[in-house]
Amino acid sequence: MRSFEASSLIDAAPDVVWVVLTNVSAWPDWNSGVTKVDGQLALGQKLSITVKANPGRAFPVKVVELTAPQRMVFRGGMPLGLFTGLRTYTLAPEGTGTRFTMREVYTGLLAGLIFKSIPDLGPSFRQFAEGLTTAGSSSL
Repeated sequence: MRSFEASSLIDAAPDVVWVVLTNVSAWPDWNSGVTKVDGQLALGQKLSITVKANPGRAFPVKVVELTAPQRMVFRGGMPLGLFTGLRTYTLAPEGTGTRFTMREVYTGLLAGLIFKSIPDLGPSFRQFAEGLTTAGSSSL
């Protein structure tokens, strides 16, 4: 199993951060790594996410969990489970704020091979966490 993860502490309550996080069409406003998100954020729906790191390609994902204001999960990959990416966004109360964690785990028969071709997503994950921290804290 291969994965990437980033975490941050946001000076706002989880329900406040949830509003910012789930407004996916506004992600490009506070996350310079995301250029566009198409689709409706709803359980079972598909989203298409375009990022600066790969501007010619949109990444299709399906919303497989949406539990306000704690957890949102997207799944993408190949048919038959040959390769699956599961991205989980978690919000948990911590002190007077919120601990945000974004984690993506890769599984499937081809995960080892495909993972070798995936660039290091650590910097973009940290960029997302930092952008959400700023946007979530400023939405108070």
